Amino acid sequence: MEYSRRLARVPDSYFGKTMGQEVKHGPLPLINMAVGVPDGETPRGILDTFAEALYQPENQKYGAFHGKATFKQAIVQFYKRHYDVDLGPEEEVCILYGTKNGLVGLPTSIVNPGENVLLPDPGYTDYLAGVLLADAIPVPLQLEPPHYLPDWTCVSSDILSNTKLVYLTYPNNPTGSVATLETFEEAVQLFKNTPTRIVHDFAYSAFGFDAPNPSILQVEGAKDVAIEIFSLSKGFNMSGFRVGFAVGNKTMIAALKKYQTHTHAGMFGALQDATTYALNHCDDFLLEQNAKFKRRRDNVELKLRESGIPFEPMKGGIFIWLPTPKGYDGEAFVQYLLQEQSILVAPGIPFGENGRHYIRVSLALEDAQLDEAMERLGSLAPLYQQ
Repeated sequence: MEYSRRLARVPDSYFGKTMGQEVKHGPLPLINMAVGVPDGETPRGILDTFAEALYQPENQKYGAFHGKATFKQAIVQFYKRHYDVDLGPEEEVCILYGTKNGLVGLPTSIVNPGENVLLPDPGYTDYLAGVLLADAIPVPLQLEPPHYLPDWTCVSSDILSNTKLVYLTYPNNPTGSVATLETFEEAVQLFKNTPTRIVHDFAYSAFGFDAPNPSILQVEGAKDVAIEIFSLSKGFNMSGFRVGFAVGNKTMIAALKKYQTHTHAGMFGALQDATTYALNHCDDFLLEQNAKFKRRRDNVELKLRESGIPFEPMKGGIFIWLPTPKGYDGEAFVQYLLQEQSILVAPGIPFGENGRHYIRVSLALEDAQLDEAMERLGSLAPLYQQ
């Protein structure tokens, strides 16, 4: 089989290669801390709504390409309730068949071949694929510890002048860092009245441990330059449902909607009904999710400090970002952990060059497994003292 030249330029998806593969590990029971799939169940009300909606005749036929009015209105009301952001349901909302489809499809929708796209380094692995499929030029947006926020003074004016799109993601996957409203204000002001647009990946919006996570659309004028992509996978325990949405800048939304009319038909109506229920009725569940992962974060950071293992402060999200011991890069340390401690984590390298000497550790495990994992990791403290 031969790939097209365009597809051949795209590296294999790290998680596409690894999820579902048999894992060879050491003698201890395997603890999988590699994938960010929430460990709880989907709220019962969402499932009941989904099940009932299956029997509605209108949900067994083709639906409107751009979604039900009830679903779009629920998105509008959710953003008003949580972020005090006003949205137009038709021009400023685009439903997505999993947010990854929107994040990867956006460059093809609005970026021309040869234009720059700034990608956070470290940042989510599959942004790069979307840039390469659009024949655009990926440029790392260097994020430095401990806060992993953009320093725009370090990006050359030559790069910025040819940049069409900038990806931001907070809480950051993989580092667990968060942004303030001032972070977004700086970005919006920088790109105001320029051809550059911003997409903020808000996949871990529910998880802000020291303060609620702001939306970039809360910034005055943000809708002139930015969209935000919201996922229900993590906060609502709906990762298998593959549903999310983009909101904000009308032109970017129109481009995504046009793109999707050629790549997808209308979203399954029962899925839209279940998601509408989630947005309208699960605010308390989001608070519970945040409290659960904050407690886990506090416990894990305490145990790491007691063991003397360094880590980057985790302010949000569901991952903690650990440097590797001296003499190991991320991939080598992943193999060491598998064979010596039967712990599976993700190497930092797929998230960008700045992740080469890090591993990403998911906290989406039951408490007993998480405690056992911390004991095993704690036994490796001597590696960090060499």
